[in-house]
Amino acid sequence: MYKVILSIGLLWFSAMQVSAQDRFWVQVEAHPTLAEATDRARVYAQRFGDVQGYYLGTGFYGIALGPYTENLARSELARLRGSRQIPSDSYLQNGRGFEQQFWPIGGASNTAAVVTPQEPEPLAPVSISGVQETVGEARVSEANLTRESREEVQLALQWSGFYNSGIDGAFGRGTRRAMEEWQVANSQQPTGVLTTQQRRALLEQYNADLQEAGMALITSTEAGIAMEMPAAFVAFTEFQPPFVKYGSRQATTGVEVLLISQTGDAQRLAGLYQLMQVLEIIPPDGPRSLRGNEFTIEGFDADVHSFTRVSLENGEIKGFTLVWDTGDERRRLRVLSEMEKSFRRLEGTLDTAIVPASADQSVDMIAGLSVRQPELSRSGFYVTDDGLVVTTSQAIDSCQRITIDRNIAAEVLASYDDFGLTVLRPLQPIAPLDFATFQTDIPRLQDDIALGGYPFDGVLPAPTLNFGTLVDLRDLSQDDRISRLDVAAEPSNAGGPVMDASGAVLGMLLPRSGTAQTLPPEVQFSLKGAVIADLLERAGIAARLGTADAAKSPFALQRQATDMTVLVSCW
Repeated sequence: MYKVILSIGLLWFSAMQVSAQDRFWVQVEAHPTLAEATDRARVYAQRFGDVQGYYLGTGFYGIALGPYTENLARSELARLRGSRQIPSDSYLQNGRGFEQQFWPIGGASNTAAVVTPQEPEPLAPVSISGVQETVGEARVSEANLTRESREEVQLALQWSGFYNSGIDGAFGRGTRRAMEEWQVANSQQPTGVLTTQQRRALLEQYNADLQEAGMALITSTEAGIAMEMPAAFVAFTEFQPPFVKYGSRQATTGVEVLLISQTGDAQRLAGLYQLMQVLEIIPPDGPRSLRGNEFTIEGFDADVHSFTRVSLENGEIKGFTLVWDTGDERRRLRVLSEMEKSFRRLEGTLDTAIVPASADQSVDMIAGLSVRQPELSRSGFYVTDDGLVVTTSQAIDSCQRITIDRNIAAEVLASYDDFGLTVLRPLQPIAPLDFATFQTDIPRLQDDIALGGYPFDGVLPAPTLNFGTLVDLRDLSQDDRISRLDVAAEPSNAGGPVMDASGAVLGMLLPRSGTAQTLPPEVQFSLKGAVIADLLERAGIAARLGTADAAKSPFALQRQATDMTVLVSCW
């Protein structure tokens, strides 16, 4: 591995020619965690002068070289791949998928993203007075430093923005140049060798954020965890198994810490991984990864930036969450680094009986923490074996994000507003237990029907089944695409399947219009199954068709509805 030297002319050409409309990068790697991506970006930065890192919006952090013009990017891609300086699967990237920039620290976002972090304010110059060591004396004092102390100096220079090479304790040309630049920035003679006082001032700058945060070792014998925490910002609040909560001391900051401690196995770890992603303190946007016996979850929005790391060892699940104000990246990352380094497992886990049951319990909370709630919830049902969902168009009106069954992100595949129907496609592979068979026979009036759906905005964990009758093959205005029903339903039942006694789908429940509110509550309307099948065919989707069959028991119908019906949420 050797260093690549770009000519001054090439750098000038790149900088002058690249415009906002003509920017391309050479993407070299992508990693599922910020820590991995940052480590790799640091390695590339030792060889290249134009390394950038962005969150890709898909749970991965990308490392890229650039930006260049398109022609120059293609030339660099071919040259660097040909000389094996970058992976063979590196490719050209136009940057449209780039969101939050993580490398270099404080870099600006390439595109409009969910969160645009503020650039950290530069460190204030320090005042160094009194008699200074000569260069010779400084070299002698420097020679007495331990390897750990030398690495700390490099870390401090890196954090200050003057050093971007490896942390190896060797004071080579890169470190000397960084020392000299630091001296110039702090009105000191640029010798490239720090005196004892200068090193002390540099480390004071480096540790200022930790001192302000009041980092202190906190031991929770109840949770079996010891860790450095920002004690000036947080204090113990309460036990809410599996969490020990440390709330913000100051109303002006949103800093919080959770210690996580419980017994369990890999299955329980996976369950905790899913559960934590619905908490309000963990925004939905950000990378997350469950690998083996460990998971990490990072979430950020306009208000907070949270990070969670949890692992399973010897039947004990332990970890922590740090919640910080968005835009305060320098302090957040500095504090987070110390917390991760200091985390220690002690004996025992948090006893679930440490807090007795109380009247304050709520289905909208998990262990005392608020659950993120959607703006709107409606019902839907699977129509293909790969998880396509039909629902009411009302379910996706003005949504920033759509989910199926709370955790599965989805996108609109087709929408027919004139019919009040939308087809959703999940953004991850799904194999539903069952999906709709649309009845091709004309049903008889007064036939029994069953309505599947999620009433009460999905408060209940599974779909319910309401029984009623088919009253008319037309609605009140004689529209023969819509049937009239006599069945009890809540607003969030809209989009659910209307089935006959054999389980075949007769249609989809439509939401009540404003004028329909004057009708008796049991008067409902459904878009006919034949119309839905035709709309699916327009979208290139083959619906499963069938004829009326023998009636099923209520239990069998309930099981079929449970396997086929989904909760659709608008966020």
